[in-house]
Amino acid sequence: MAKKVDLSVIILSYNTRELLRKCLKSVFKSIECGVQSIDKNQPKLQTQTSKFSFEVIVVDNASTDGSGQMVKSNFPRVKLIENPENYGFTKGNNIGIKSSTGKYLLLLNSDTTVLPDTFKTMLDFMERNPKVGVATCRVEFPDGTLDPACHRGFPTPWNAFTYFSRLEKLFPKTKLFGGYHLGWKDLNKIHEIDTPTGAFYLIRRRVIEKVGILDERYFMYAEDIDLSYRVKNAGWKIMFVPKTKIIHYKKQSGREKTEKGMVTENAKIIRSKAIRYFFGTMKTFYDKHYRDKYPFPVRFLVLSGIWCLTQFRLLQNKLK
Repeated sequence: MAKKVDLSVIILSYNTRELLRKCLKSVFKSIECGVQSIDKNQPKLQTQTSKFSFEVIVVDNASTDGSGQMVKSNFPRVKLIENPENYGFTKGNNIGIKSSTGKYLLLLNSDTTVLPDTFKTMLDFMERNPKVGVATCRVEFPDGTLDPACHRGFPTPWNAFTYFSRLEKLFPKTKLFGGYHLGWKDLNKIHEIDTPTGAFYLIRRRVIEKVGILDERYFMYAEDIDLSYRVKNAGWKIMFVPKTKIIHYKKQSGREKTEKGMVTENAKIIRSKAIRYFFGTMKTFYDKHYRDKYPFPVRFLVLSGIWCLTQFRLLQNKLK
């Protein structure tokens, strides 16, 4: 039987070898600043504040850029799971969850960099707040701006309408129009949100045991929102903790690079798939959680809007 740990860091990888290398270096640096190793082949990393044990799991979704070999060669303490094909974000993370032993599970994107104090700050927060089921730190882009996906409200029909109609952009600080990204809340203070991003999603194992793992009907996109919705319905709080942060490079996994400033045809194909996944998950989420809460005319308008937005974005992508 595998020895249980306090924190399981689960990183899903797909063709992000160098970003994954950078991510893992930052993970182990953060571990050394406040978490102790239980790896029998490595000396325990003791610091003045050490009290947590950990494991790091990388689930590789059949990368073709040598990501798996890089992990084997450079990070022997990592538990590497190599999938035979690209199972997508949801199933890939679920494989990591099922193989983990932690009291806390952290879903962490491979295109992120963790700060030295991140793990200690977040685990200390969870230990002090037993009613919190999920928490996230501040997630920033490399330029220092907030990744808005880490601080969201649920996509109710009204919130989705204000977001896609750009009313939220015009009035981001109002509760009426800023519900999708909760723009009226103070980003410098700890407070409750509806859902963070799956790029940094810290959750208690007993919450997962109660509400279930990620819903594999979502290949990618919205799986984090769906899980958060179930967590909230089960009575747990979800908190934004801006006392520490990570850097998120975003939209790097499996992306096709452009040639001389021009978008390649393969890049357009990848982008088209992403668009279909994105809007397809919106329909799945609505039918799963909101279908019985709103009358048929609302559902008709929502699904019609999703279809129109999908076609518009696909046309935009084709004309680039």
